[in-house]
This record gives sequence, C-alpha cells and structure tokens, in this order.
Amino acid sequence: MSWSKDDRDGPRGYHHGNLKEALLRAALELIAEKGPAGFTFAEAARWAGVSPAAPYRHFRDRDELMANVALRGFQQFEVALRRAWDGGRPDALTALDRLGKAYLGFARAEPAFYSAMFEAGIPMSASPELRDAGERAFTVLRETAETLCAQMSPKGRPPALMVALHLWAMAHGVASLFGRGDAARRSLPMSPEELLEANTLIYLRGLGVPTMPSAPQR
Repeated sequence: MSWSKDDRDGPRGYHHGNLKEALLRAALELIAEKGPAGFTFAEAARWAGVSPAAPYRHFRDRDELMANVALRGFQQFEVALRRAWDGGRPDALTALDRLGKAYLGFARAEPAFYSAMFEAGIPMSASPELRDAGERAFTVLRETAETLCAQMSPKGRPPALMVALHLWAMAHGVASLFGRGDAARRSLPMSPEELLEANTLIYLRGLGVPTMPSAPQR
C-alpha cells in the first residue's frame, strides 16, 4: 500500500475496522500536512477519527507509531532500490543510473514516508524490525559498491562500505534538497536526475572506475 500527500483529504471517520492501518494513514497524512514533528499522538487519533485512547491498542506512544511508519517506508524503499539495481544488469553503470533514479523517484513520490524514515528523529534501534528494514535497503547500495569496486585496480581500491556510504550521501543529498515532492524542495536549473548523474560520474572517475564503454577490439 502506498500513501502520498495527494491521497490526503483531511480528518476522516473511522469505519473500516482496521485501526492500525487507519492510524498509520493518519500519521502519513499529518506528516505531509505538518511535517514529522508537527503533530501529537492525540492529533493522529483525531485525524483517524478515533478516541485519544484508541491508538494505545497498537502503539505504546507516538514514537512507536512513527517507527512503524518508517518501517513501512523502508520496506517499500528496499523493493524500489532492488528492482532498479536488478543484480547489476546489463552492466553496473546502467544499473547504478537506474538505482539513482529510483532513489530520487521514491523521495518525490513518497515525501511523507521519506520524512518519517530520515527526518523524524526515530533511531534505527527503536525496533529490530525497523533496524533490519533499514539494513536491507542499505544492502542494495552495498552490493552496488562491491560491484563497482571489483572494477577498480586492487592498488588503492577503497573499501566497498565507504563507497556505499558515499553513493548514499550523494543520492540522499540530491533527493533531500532538490528531488522531493513537497514544499522542502529547492529549485534547480537542471533535473535532480541530471545532477545526481553528474555527481556520480565525477566521483567514479576519481576512483578510477571506467565510466565509458570499452572500445571494440579489432
């Protein structure tokens, strides 16, 4: 299930019987409306159309509600990244380009999830499920980095983990500043995808990764 800012239509009555899902949806809509720190646990209950005491059936407090929103986000995020990477086919650079576009695409299509994941101040240690979901998403970047590092000369080859963190920092920076689907997006005289592609190519060339197809053998 995917909810974005375009799905919200204000507070609603609670009719369908799935209280947990109603609260998660309310939290997402409030994040889109007011930001991840702009509402209380009781307000989420009102937005879902239930009493202030009702959320305690499923969530200990507001932080646990937000952790569950972030968990859903990371689960969807991993699916999007893994589909884009596709095992590095047909080649690592093509797959990396798809991966970067998928990262930006998620931030643009799901700004409320993105805020819950990265801006709500919920530690990854809040629950084992959240920690594992975050690690699985990052594993896609780690696999990408390992594939790229394998193309470098062994002499001076950086650790794959460092490369994965650098790739993440570039994608996250562009997404957070320029690629979101909410009011936090800054203007840019090029597309976010073009900016990320240029950043990535400059970085890979600095590492000595071939960024152009090899000339055919004669």
